[in-house]
Amino acid sequence: RVRDRERRFERGADDGTVRATRLATAPRTRSQRLWRSTRRVFVGSPLATEESEEQKLPKWKALAVFSSDVLSSSAYATDEILLVLVAAGVGALTHSLEIALAIGLLLAIVTFSYRQTIKAYPSGGGAYIVARENLGDAAGLSAAAALAVDYVLTVSVSIAAGVLAIASAFPELHPYAIEISVGVVAIITLLNLRGIRESATVFALPTYAFIVSIVALLIAGFVRLAIDPNLQAQIPESVHPVGTSGLTLFLVLRAFASGCAALTGTEAISNGVPAFRRPESQNASTTLVWMGLILGTFFLGLTFLAHELGVRHADEISVPAQIASTVFGQTPPFYIIQAATALILLLAANTSYADFPRLGSILARDKFLPHQFTFRGDRLAFSNGIIVLGIASSLLLIFFDADVDRLIPLYAFGVFVSFTLSQGGMVVHWLRLREPGWRSSMIISGAGATATAIVAAIVGGTKFTEGAWISMIAMAVLALFFFAIHSHYRGVDRALEMDEESLAPTGGGRRHVVLIPVEELNRAVIQTVNYARAISPNVTALHITDDPEAGNLLRERWERVVLDIPLLVIDSPYRSFVAPLIAYIEAIDRSDSAHYVSVVLPEFRTPWPWQRWLHNQSARRLRNALLDRPNTAVCEFPLHLVPPDADAGS
Repeated sequence: RVRDRERRFERGADDGTVRATRLATAPRTRSQRLWRSTRRVFVGSPLATEESEEQKLPKWKALAVFSSDVLSSSAYATDEILLVLVAAGVGALTHSLEIALAIGLLLAIVTFSYRQTIKAYPSGGGAYIVARENLGDAAGLSAAAALAVDYVLTVSVSIAAGVLAIASAFPELHPYAIEISVGVVAIITLLNLRGIRESATVFALPTYAFIVSIVALLIAGFVRLAIDPNLQAQIPESVHPVGTSGLTLFLVLRAFASGCAALTGTEAISNGVPAFRRPESQNASTTLVWMGLILGTFFLGLTFLAHELGVRHADEISVPAQIASTVFGQTPPFYIIQAATALILLLAANTSYADFPRLGSILARDKFLPHQFTFRGDRLAFSNGIIVLGIASSLLLIFFDADVDRLIPLYAFGVFVSFTLSQGGMVVHWLRLREPGWRSSMIISGAGATATAIVAAIVGGTKFTEGAWISMIAMAVLALFFFAIHSHYRGVDRALEMDEESLAPTGGGRRHVVLIPVEELNRAVIQTVNYARAISPNVTALHITDDPEAGNLLRERWERVVLDIPLLVIDSPYRSFVAPLIAYIEAIDRSDSAHYVSVVLPEFRTPWPWQRWLHNQSARRLRNALLDRPNTAVCEFPLHLVPPDADAGS
C-alpha cells in the first residue's frame, strides 16, 4: 500500500496533493478569475505533463499537420512559373512542363534525402541539429536562422495565397486582403495554443478535402481533354501582360527558382519526428513518402493541365481556379474546389506552427534563444514560440500588403539553404560513423546536398533584386542574434561558476539591516513592520519628505503606534525620493561594510490589473535603483486591498 501511494503521489493522483495544488494556483481576484475563464474558453483546460504521450499524432493526422504547407504549394507553384515565363511571350509558356519535371526530380531527391535524416535522427533531425552536430555552430545557427525565416514566410505566403483563392471566387473581397489575412493568423495562433493534437483534428478535414478535390479536378480535367483535345481556358481580365524579352537561360532559371516554392515545407516531417506516435521514425518516414507522392502528382498534374488548357498567370485568379472554371464552369464543384484550396492555403501555415516553436525550444535549450522559449503552456504547446510566430507573420503580411507575388521572392532561398546544410551535415554524419549501408546513404545525402546547393545559388542569384536580399539580411541578423544570446549565457555561467571552496559559508558574521520606506502609517505599513521584525532585530523605518512639519507629525503618530522600531525622517529639499534613501544606505556602508541590507517595500494589490498603475510607483522606482547595488536585497510585501472570496480556492 505504501508503494502504491508513492506511485500515486508521483503521478499527481494523490487527492491531498491535487487539492493543495488547486488551492495554491486558484485565482484570488476578480481579474484573475476572469482571465482564467477566458483562457479556458479559448485555449482549453490545462493538461498534465504526463499526458504528453497522448498528444502524439497518428500518421493520418500528422500528414494534415506537417504536410499542409508543402501540399498547398501546389496551388501556387505553377502560377509562379507562368508569371516568369510570360515575360518572354506566350510561346515561352510551353517550357513550363520541362521546368515542372525538373522540380519533380528535385522533389524526389529531397524526399529520399530526408528519409535518411529521419533514419539517422529518430529524435528529430531538423537542419539545425544535423548541421550543428556535424558541421559546427556556425553552420547550425545558419540553418536555424534560415528555418526561422522560412517558417515566418510560410505563414505569410500560405495565408496570402489562401486569401487570393477566396478573392478568386469573390472578387469584392480583394480590397480587404490584409485584414482577412491578419484575422486568419490570429485564429490559427489561437488554435495552436490549444495543443498540437487538437489543432491536428481541426486541420485534418480541410487537408483531406483539398486532396479529394484536387484528385477530382485532375481526373475531370484529363477526361475533358480526352473528350475535347481543343479545350482552352478563357483568358481572365486581370491576366498578366505579355513581355517581349527573349527566352534566355537566366529567365528559365528564374522560372525554375520560382517553381521551387513547391518544395517548401518538405523538411517539416524530419523536424517533427517526436510528435509522431511510436514507432516515431518509421511513421514519420512513411508519412514523408505519402507527402512526396501526393505533392508530385498534384504539382505535375496541375502544370500539365495548365499547359494543355493555355492557362496564363492572372493577378486576381489563380491557376487552379482557372483550370476548375474551365473544367466545371461556375458550378458548385468549382466553388467547392476554391473553398478547399483556400482552406488548405490558409491552414498550411499550421506546418510552421508545428515546427517553429519546437525549433525555438531546441535553440533555447542550447542557450541560443531566451529560456522562455522552452516553456510549455497549459496545453503542452510551446506557447511563446507560437505567439512570436503569429506576431512576426502578421507584421510581414501588413508590410507586403498580403501580396503573394511580392512575398514569394523572399521565400525559397532560406528553404534551400537549410536543405543544403542539413544534407551536407548528413554526408559528414555517414562518413564519421560508417554505419551499415553508409555508402548508399551518403550518396543519397550527397546528391541532395548538391542539388539543393545549386538551387539555393539559382534562387539567390535570380531573386536577389526582387527581395531575396531581405531574407539574406534577416538570416544573417538572426544568426548574429543567436550568437549574442549564447555569448551572454556563457558569460553568466562563468560568472556563476563555483569551486568547492566557494561552497563554504562566508557571510555568517555579517549583520542584517532592514529598512522600511514609509509614506504614511496604514495597514500595509504595519503588516510590513511585522514581517521585518520576523527577519531581523535591526529594523529602521525611513520617511523621505520635503515638508519637515508633516514629517514630524508622522513621527509623533509612529512613536505612539510602533514602540520598538524607530522612524527616521529625512529631509529632501529637491523633492527626490530615491536619492536620499540610497545616500542613507551608502552611509551605512561607509560606517560598517560587514552587513547585508534588505529594503522591504509595502505594496498594495488591487483587484484589477489596471488599478495597479495608480499605486506603488515610488516603490517601483526604488526597486529598480537598488537592484544593481551589491549586498542589497529588495523585498515587496503585499497587502491585498480586496480579500479573496470564500470560494476562491474551489
